[in-house]
Amino acid sequence: MDVRINDILMMKKAHPCGEKRWRVLRIGADFRMQCLGCGHEIMVPRFKAEKNIRSIVRDKNNSTDSNGSLL
Repeated sequence: MDVRINDILMMKKAHPCGEKRWRVLRIGADFRMQCLGCGHEIMVPRFKAEKNIRSIVRDKNNSTDSNGSLL
């Protein structure tokens, strides 16, 4: 799954604050994500996060082509 820093992830389950959207702050074996409702930050193993992603919203300003260079 192609997840990048600053992507907004729409998750299947809501955070206790009621928000389903999370901003990706760090990627690797774990994802560091920030809730867009309350600002809470969590670290989640990559396999667990990818299993719960419903959709990815990508900021057009941070878009890159397949070679990794900015468009």
